[in-house]
Amino acid sequence: MKALRPQLSLVVGICLITLGLTASTANAQSVCLPAPRLLTTMPMGGQAGTTFEIKIAGEDIDDAEELNFSHPGITAEPKLDKNGLPIANQYVVTIAKDCPVGVHEARVMTRLGLSTSRAFNVGDLTEAVQTPGKNDSLESAMQLDLNSICNAIMTSRKIDYYSFEAKEGQRVVVDCAAKGIDSKLNPVVIIANERGMDLVVERRGGMLDFKVPQTGKYVIKVHGLTYDGGPHHFYRLAVKAVQPDELVKRLPSIQSVSAFSWPPAGLTDDKILPEAEPNNKHAEAQKITLPCDITGSFYPAADVDTFEFNAKKGEVWWVEVASERLGRPTDPSIVVQQVTGTGADEKRTDLVELKDIPSPVKVSSNGYSYDGPPYNAGSSDILGKMVIKQDGVHRLQIRDLFGGTRNDPKNIYRLVIRKAAPDFAIVGWALHMNLRNGDRNALSKPIALRGGATMPFEVVVVRRDGFDGEIELFMDNLPEGVTASGVRIPKGKSRGIMLITAEENAPQGYSSANFYGKATIDGKEISHPCYLASMQWPVKNAWSEIPSPRLMADVPVSVTESEQAPITITPAEDKVFEVTAGEKLTIPLKHIRRSDFSGANITLKTFGDGFEGNPAFDATLKGDSSEAVLDLAKLKPAPGEYNIAFYGYAVARYRENPTGVALAEAGLKQAKLEAEALSANADKLAKIAESAPDAERPGANSAAKEAAAKAKAAQSDITKADKQLKAAVARAKPKDIVDIIVSTPIRVRVNPAKKAQ
Repeated sequence: MKALRPQLSLVVGICLITLGLTASTANAQSVCLPAPRLLTTMPMGGQAGTTFEIKIAGEDIDDAEELNFSHPGITAEPKLDKNGLPIANQYVVTIAKDCPVGVHEARVMTRLGLSTSRAFNVGDLTEAVQTPGKNDSLESAMQLDLNSICNAIMTSRKIDYYSFEAKEGQRVVVDCAAKGIDSKLNPVVIIANERGMDLVVERRGGMLDFKVPQTGKYVIKVHGLTYDGGPHHFYRLAVKAVQPDELVKRLPSIQSVSAFSWPPAGLTDDKILPEAEPNNKHAEAQKITLPCDITGSFYPAADVDTFEFNAKKGEVWWVEVASERLGRPTDPSIVVQQVTGTGADEKRTDLVELKDIPSPVKVSSNGYSYDGPPYNAGSSDILGKMVIKQDGVHRLQIRDLFGGTRNDPKNIYRLVIRKAAPDFAIVGWALHMNLRNGDRNALSKPIALRGGATMPFEVVVVRRDGFDGEIELFMDNLPEGVTASGVRIPKGKSRGIMLITAEENAPQGYSSANFYGKATIDGKEISHPCYLASMQWPVKNAWSEIPSPRLMADVPVSVTESEQAPITITPAEDKVFEVTAGEKLTIPLKHIRRSDFSGANITLKTFGDGFEGNPAFDATLKGDSSEAVLDLAKLKPAPGEYNIAFYGYAVARYRENPTGVALAEAGLKQAKLEAEALSANADKLAKIAESAPDAERPGANSAAKEAAAKAKAAQSDITKADKQLKAAVARAKPKDIVDIIVSTPIRVRVNPAKKAQ
């Protein structure tokens, strides 16, 4: 947990869920309060044990002060100019020697708070940085050493050229990381001869494994699949000399949202059985015994791996396959058949077909939140049950449904067949807007809280091996003044809500929070981390750009004290509200308003297991109080304790950084005072020079010219300060912004109904 200097402040950079906006309303206002977003770093990573300079860019990060990372082995200090002052958006980064190789998170602190993250890579190879536009021809190819990585930006409608020297018979691997490090680039990578004639080509963002035909110079060409480019189309190009039989791993990559459900708890590599080819035909089936843990690959194209085992009637086995969750572009499918007879009399009867892990909740059909979340926690991998119907021989066939078009030995899979081991895996994301026929946002969202704000996260579960119990949600290690309250995932359901609340006067600070779920399984309390998912890029119109969500490496939570939520809705009393089953509960609500709103009322719905069927009700946006009525005769929640909250949308008249106007006014005033003083001094020195004796005149003229130059520069400073003031005034003008309003969590205890006498 970390406290911040007073001049730093955080705001909610979050777009939360809204319900029921009409098209006219949605199109009339902006959605989501401003949020700082780190979009690029150059370079995008570095070698462990080195120190280097880095430049950053993004949205609403002009006042970025502190660059930090998800791993403590990566640190940064502002780069200073010759006067010892920080240079905007430039830092000196140090990576410790023992920092793990892989993808970490980079983010910055700004006036608007803790920004979204950008993937930051730590490697073990020598690093270089391309000068954009300087290697866009064969003649200007940038020379790379073997076993090095180049950080680069793709220029639109251009080809980047690189060269390397290699010896005959050497095995050289060329790997281009782009999508796997948050880039928008779809790279095409080509190895050519010295004259630029293509030798091998990779058009799908893969890796080139090249055996050098003769000693000499070779050329690497990189371009976008559609020749797109720009600062968001960055890449890391690795050129490595490897041994002939070496198993080569690709550059580290971010993980898709689906990866949260792998591996199952307790899985080790101790008893892995490799597949043994040939095993494509029934007659060649590989003999196995259950339980088993097998690793194989969908290779060559159209590969079908067949395994044979004996099982007894009534046995129940759970089958799980990981391939897509390992980062491969695959779609595994399994068919299990029971086999009777032998030879020509052999008969095979389908027992079960297994494919896909469905999303726990309905996913958006179009990439934004119109009819579901723009996150898919499902996978094309497999998790399913196999019930043996009779004693005897059974065969399992596994294939990639689209394997006929793929011929890559790196398309590996892990097949686990086990007795039931009930368990769960959970993932969460900030709720998005749900503006019918209006908003198309799928924004990246930092957990940055204004004082008095409550931020909801949707949490979903993939249940494993028949586990059906409820899951309690928790979050701790939060900044001072921030609390979290979980709305549990009910028994048999797939969705819960985590509510994160900042006190009205919470001091600014941030921390890396612990986010987890607990459940009781077979009499034991089981706890698992909740992974956090976010969008790689702030997609403002999902009709023109496909959103790309991924898992985050940690759960950063921050709070600001410079801005507060437009309104806080909270129970009038801080207590547990008790009610008897079947009766009505009235909860008085207090409204703390800090902004004007368009409209007189807000329509509120209810978060909470057992209470989400509560009818929507109106609460005032003009007054200081309202009340919520819960009719338990209709809702019928079971006796027990509950966390609930009320939520809806409102159009706030948001003023961005009004204190910035006062600061800009003070800056302009100071610039004018300094200009007046410098101008007066210049006039004084000019008069002295005019009347100075001949011997002293050269020195006096020089001093007068220097003073005049300073006075002229001061006038330029006035112009600059005046522009800054006008910009601050424009930003501070009220703007209509649709935002979610979520009440602070409310505790409800439902007591059993009294028995009739």
